[in-house]
Amino acid sequence: MRFIRFSIVAASVAALGALAGCASTKPTTPPAAAEAAAPACTPAAPGDALVGNWLSVSSQKGVAGALRTLYTLNPDGTMTYVEQIKRPRAPSQGLEESGCWARDSGALVLRTLESNGVSVNLSDPIYTNRYRILQSDAAELRLQGAQGSVRARRMSPGYRLPF
Repeated sequence: MRFIRFSIVAASVAALGALAGCASTKPTTPPAAAEAAAPACTPAAPGDALVGNWLSVSSQKGVAGALRTLYTLNPDGTMTYVEQIKRPRAPSQGLEESGCWARDSGALVLRTLESNGVSVNLSDPIYTNRYRILQSDAAELRLQGAQGSVRARRMSPGYRLPF
């Protein structure tokens, strides 16, 4: 009996030793230059009418419930983009992105640097969204983007989407 226990322990130690020898060690490498430093945001022009909180509520074909999107465009050129789908009898699901915004020749450009708190691949074009500005006044913002039109109304400073 003692021999069997000793044989099992010895075989286990030998198997673990063999597996440990097969494990690869990954050398530490510095992060890529693109991932190391996020670009700095450019402040908006003083008095830019786009600065503020903008709420868009819409429904999409094939999606049950309302899609709420809150764009927060700060004077320092930073932005947050919170999207939430509110469905009947189901908890809300959401996405939160942050990064930079800029006005470029009649367009609003949103560049995501973090999505749900995780840094994104800055070279991936999916994280840069461009919207043509159709209308911008004190109460309403209308945009046209690749995914369709956006109609948003100005919300009070500090407004957050309820969950």
